[in-house]
Formats: sequence, structure tokens, C-alpha cells
Amino acid sequence: MLAGVAIDAVLADPRRGHPVALFGTAAAAVERRVYGDDRAGGVLHVALCVVPVALLGHVATRPRNPLVRGVLSAVATWSVIGGTTLGREGVAMAESLEAGDLAGARRRLPHLCGRDPSRLEAPELARATVESIAENTSDAVVAPLFWGAVAGVPGLLAYRAVNTLDAMVGHRNARYERFGWAAARLDDAANLVPARITGLLAALGAPLVGGSVRRAVAVLLRDGHRHPSPNAGRCEAAFAGALDLTLGGTNVYGSRVEHRPEMGDGPKPSVEDIRRSVRLARAVGLAAAGLAVLAAFRRRG
Repeated sequence: MLAGVAIDAVLADPRRGHPVALFGTAAAAVERRVYGDDRAGGVLHVALCVVPVALLGHVATRPRNPLVRGVLSAVATWSVIGGTTLGREGVAMAESLEAGDLAGARRRLPHLCGRDPSRLEAPELARATVESIAENTSDAVVAPLFWGAVAGVPGLLAYRAVNTLDAMVGHRNARYERFGWAAARLDDAANLVPARITGLLAALGAPLVGGSVRRAVAVLLRDGHRHPSPNAGRCEAAFAGALDLTLGGTNVYGSRVEHRPEMGDGPKPSVEDIRRSVRLARAVGLAAAGLAVLAAFRRRG
């Protein structure tokens, strides 16, 4: 697992041929065959996509040679985590905004989240970036490492499959309200513990970005449950407290508008806060990697 984290730090995600992208292509093909405007079709879709991936992970643990098993574990870990790419996207957004390139920043935002960037100015682009970094620190780093520690390579791969399906079909719209229910609920369950670990680690890392652990914990406990997502709110509230910012507000997703509760007591994020959020996210990722390896050793012992 540590080797996989190190590979991610050096190589990040390839622009083409990433295993998760290949899985997404296969999942889309399965969706075309089993889609129906009901929950049963969605349950079948999840089963057909996640079970084979988990079995593949199980096969990867079978070789007797420990070196082969180690290499397969490292490759599996690298394929499911995305902390380095997340950080690089955050830095790229900061660079665009620092240079006054608003059009370039708007083009970059879809790499981080699904909000409509066409009318967003620099402050709202900064808020969207900080919130996305907070949430995705759990989804892209802490959660896969958690499930790797709990269930080894099958846990790593199954989690990424579930999370990818949620991103593909777990939407509240006319097509996926019922079909995407299974993927969305399973993703909520898979992230329940990792999101809270992320929140705690972010709060503890507050001094690294000039914040207060006590304030971050207070905001996490006070505001974490106010977000419409049972998990994202814990991450965003902890980041808000650690960075001494206020997150939340009105978000536009195409034709859908959401009014999110505000979390935190400080000012709204500015461009300068993006780099601070990236620094905090990297610290959380490193701490999570260390904890995951310790937990894996303890489980095997």
C-alpha cells in the first residue's frame, strides 16, 4: 500500500488508459443493457459491476510469491487513489486565478466538480475548489486506503468501483432517481467511516495551515451534519474550521440549483486559500496512509 501511495505521488493519474476510466467504460456498457427506471435494475447494475471487480482483487491476493502479491497490491493501490492528481488540479486552479485567467479557471473547474462554472467569478471558483478538495480527500484518498486496510486488495478495488458508479449514476434526476439509488446508498455506506476519519485528521492538521485544532473540531461537531450529504459535510466542515473559512452557499449544477448551509465562522475562501487547502489535503492523505498501513499490519497479525 505504501508503494502504491509512492507511485501515485510520482506518477499521479495517467491522462489515458487509467484503470478507473476503463471500468467506467465497462460500467456504462452494462448500464445500457440493464437500465430500467426502477431500483431493481440499479441493484443489478451495481452487482454486475462491483462483484467481478472484488473477485479480481481476491485473485490478486492468491499468488504464493510475496513479491508478486506486493506488486499487485501496489498497483491496485495506485489505481484507486487520486490524491496527487487532486492536489495538482487544485494548484493549477490557483495558478489560473492568480494570473487573472478567469476563463482558464472556469475551464478547469469540471476537473474538480460538477458545478456550472460559466458564471462563476474568482471567489466562487475558489470556494468550489476548496470544497471539492475537502470532499475528494475522503473519496480519492482516505476511503480507498481505509477499505484496503480493512479488506485488502478486494476492498481497494470494490470501493473504487462503488464510488465510480455513484459518480456515474448516483444523481437525483429523471433518469437516475430510481436506477441510481443502489449506487448512491452503497457509496454513502462505504464512506460513512472514512469521511469522519477525514474530518478528524483535517481538524488535527489545522496548525499546518495556520488554524486551531479546537476551532476545527468545534466547527466539525457543530456544522458537519448540516450538509445534505451524510458524509461530505464532515469533510467540508473540518476543512472550514481548520482553514478558518466559511464554506457552503448556492451551487448551480446545470439546471439544478442547490442552497447549501454555510459551515464555519471565517470569511469566504479567496484564491490564496486554495493552496492552503491543498497543503491540508496532502497532510491528511499522508496521515491516512500511515494509519492504513498500521491497521493492515494489525489485521494481519
